[in-house]
Amino acid sequence: MNAIYTTPPRPFDITALFPRLAPLARTATRLHPRPGAPTLHDSSVGGPLLWPADEPWPHCDEPHDIHASQTVHSPDDVRLLRRDLAAAEERLRLDPEAPEVTPEERENWERIKVGRPWFDGPVPLLPVAQLYARDIPFPCPPDADLLQVLWCPFDHAERAHPTTALFWRSSATVTDVLDAPPEPPVIQAQWYLPEPCLFSPEQVTEYPNPSEMPKELRAQLEDMSRWASVGPALYSKYAYDPGELYLNNLCHAPGWKTGGWTCWGLSDPVDRPCPECGTDEVPLLTIASSEWDGGSGTWVAEEEPTNPAASPPGARDGNFTLIDIAGGYNLQLHACPTDPSHPHIELIQ
Repeated sequence: MNAIYTTPPRPFDITALFPRLAPLARTATRLHPRPGAPTLHDSSVGGPLLWPADEPWPHCDEPHDIHASQTVHSPDDVRLLRRDLAAAEERLRLDPEAPEVTPEERENWERIKVGRPWFDGPVPLLPVAQLYARDIPFPCPPDADLLQVLWCPFDHAERAHPTTALFWRSSATVTDVLDAPPEPPVIQAQWYLPEPCLFSPEQVTEYPNPSEMPKELRAQLEDMSRWASVGPALYSKYAYDPGELYLNNLCHAPGWKTGGWTCWGLSDPVDRPCPECGTDEVPLLTIASSEWDGGSGTWVAEEEPTNPAASPPGARDGNFTLIDIAGGYNLQLHACPTDPSHPHIELIQ
């Protein structure tokens, strides 16, 4: 696991203002991914998977939404570009007079810029995340303690994001591990290749989006007079719309997480029945494009300002994984609470 990261206490107790929110509290586990060198025995983003040697590696056979003019790169090209950018950044940090680009870096960048030939065939999936139940609480089938998330690194028809596949397994049964899983010859975008990260799990409390609240409670939340007791230093910024204070600072934790409440924003709530049994599916894993943003600064870990993690070049708002979903959104995976091995649901918000 990674270093410890701690969410600051919420600016005030929202249940003191709205007691009817208390029964609606849910626990989410913020994962705080930070760059590292995960092994196949770690919970991680973009790390090696504990994959049985005798189990075929999954591929995607669906049509891929890519334009003929689009330049595609291999995963190794993306990794080389990131290493060169990190080396250049460190070189200039140590010596501002150093060359911005070395001849070798320029040669690499010119070659990578050209791109690779399009690959027409089944695409091997990329590892996205691996979660061990011993490290992170999340719903598992009775015979499993390990969740592995992979995706196809291309957009698909009617889905402007990668398609995910979930694999549940008992880690104790994997004795012979696949050493060199296949990789896609090319990927659609560099932000579909996760930067290897380790997790620092931390449990926090979440409350529902107002659109999922009972009507009476939602009306209370919209009553401006109920917010009068909030400290002026915090409230003044949101005096025109205290609902934004709730959404940004009290409702959902941003970033990678398991559990909690569904984060609505792009759309109103929709039903999420399990495709197999019809049970309402619940949040399993949020794959985030950032750990925080300009409106959610109160969620930045206490350790971040004094001991910031080394960010990969190009990272913004704590996006240490370098994943970007649909231009800065989240991909929320929902699972069936009756049986998590049932087909999952993807939701972009």
